[in-house]
Amino acid sequence: MKPSPIKLILAHAILILLVMVMAFPLLMVVSISLRPGNLAGGSLIPQAISFEHWRFVLGIDPGPPVLRWLVNSLWVSGLSSLLVVMLSTSAAYAFARLRFALKGHILDGLLILQMFPSVVAIIAMYGLLDTIGRFVPGLGLNTHGGLIMAYLGGVATHIWMIRGYFQTIPDSIEEAALIDGATPFQTFVRVLLPMSVPALVVTFILAFIGTIGEYPLASVVLQNTERWTLAVGANSFLYPQNYQWGRFAATAVLTGVPISIVFLVCQKFLVSGLTSGASKE
Repeated sequence: MKPSPIKLILAHAILILLVMVMAFPLLMVVSISLRPGNLAGGSLIPQAISFEHWRFVLGIDPGPPVLRWLVNSLWVSGLSSLLVVMLSTSAAYAFARLRFALKGHILDGLLILQMFPSVVAIIAMYGLLDTIGRFVPGLGLNTHGGLIMAYLGGVATHIWMIRGYFQTIPDSIEEAALIDGATPFQTFVRVLLPMSVPALVVTFILAFIGTIGEYPLASVVLQNTERWTLAVGANSFLYPQNYQWGRFAATAVLTGVPISIVFLVCQKFLVSGLTSGASKE
């Protein structure tokens, strides 16, 4: 049944309104980054356009190494997201397909741990990384390796999500591969993983977005200015003596660029996985 023109007009009006509401904060941040000075308020359209904040952020004018912070963020977020996908996928396969004692209790425990905010564990993370750094310097405080290892502690939510996706795939497909002579590992790599591309891509995107903008834990672990991520560096522009809103806004816009690129690139794989990963018994 074709919807009436009035319903179509109303639906499009609501969607346009939602887009405008969501786009307004982004446009406001872009506007602040293009204004001279450090004014945070004002109208959406700046009266005068200046690129002084962007020259500072891009390293044209002397100042903190903002581009270096961007590289650090991409390195930490990209590697930690990839490791999160690998760990959560292997763990989710075990919880979805294997049988072992206390499986249900372990799953419930992982879910309960995720109910506590990550800020609660900052003190424990600091002490743990300080101790590990005495034996393995590359995984201690003020290292990207230590920060990545700390980020890997948040895989429980992704394990639950991927496990649920694995359970939607019929066991008969894997059993057919085993009958044809495939080993359990080959079944996992060549049968289950290609069919799970949508879930793996979503996991990577969520992990990347969550880590590239993370501030509390990164600000505690990373103490050297050269090792800061973009989120920690951007916060350094806001101190009580002088709130540098223009530089902060330009850095915030710069943070959104890799997130948009990763989403657009992964979206192609997501669409491909959705069309080719459908299973039929």
